[in-house]
Amino acid sequence: MVQEMLGGTRITYLGHATFRLTTPGGENILIDPFLTDNPQIPEELKQVGDLDTILVTHGHFDHFADAIPVARQTGATVVANFEISSYVQSQGIENSMPLNKGGTARVGGVKVTGTNAFHASSIQTEDGSTIYGGEPMGFVVEFESGFKVYHAGDTAVFGDMRLIGELYGPDLALLPIGDRVVMSPFEAAHAARLLGVRHVVPMHYGTFPFLPGTPEEFERHARELGLELEIHVMKPGEELGS
Repeated sequence: MVQEMLGGTRITYLGHATFRLTTPGGENILIDPFLTDNPQIPEELKQVGDLDTILVTHGHFDHFADAIPVARQTGATVVANFEISSYVQSQGIENSMPLNKGGTARVGGVKVTGTNAFHASSIQTEDGSTIYGGEPMGFVVEFESGFKVYHAGDTAVFGDMRLIGELYGPDLALLPIGDRVVMSPFEAAHAARLLGVRHVVPMHYGTFPFLPGTPEEFERHARELGLELEIHVMKPGEELGS
């Protein structure tokens, strides 16, 4: 069932909110690269190897910290909001594509759409100062097979998640459940209901003490809502469907 849904796409969880997507055509996409100081990621996965695209939902360190070093190392195109795109260009990254909410761009063999997210966004510069990082986003990525994955980024639940479901029909949602600074498991269950998805991977929990939400809580709230969900609890380094 899962392999049929994926249509040849491979999804590897690297911990926190970081995912590696490999398209049926062999392209490699990294979402929210938090590698070097990510306490969840296995050491052997901190080197990304070949990479075509980096998607950045917002500028906080636990989503953006390795974007520029990895882009320098691999030559991958950085896709982010206008402010982050401009910042990475100022740091010498030529391959940067601005994308804002509601916009869709073809990046290699996939289509990427920027969606709304309710959070904050800032960039910590090398001298320790903080600059504005534009508005946070989520992404809907559509692959060659028609499979669609929604990475919500860091967000609270919001009513227009129903509209994301209606417009883009994601097959799989990657939803934060950590609480305190992102959706709680309770809110994430309602997000899944609004999106109308059947498959969810919980993310952005347990990395730090201020992210106490758990997959068990998420599963409980989903059951209480009567949702028919397949909840895929992935360990860092695991591939969906393997």
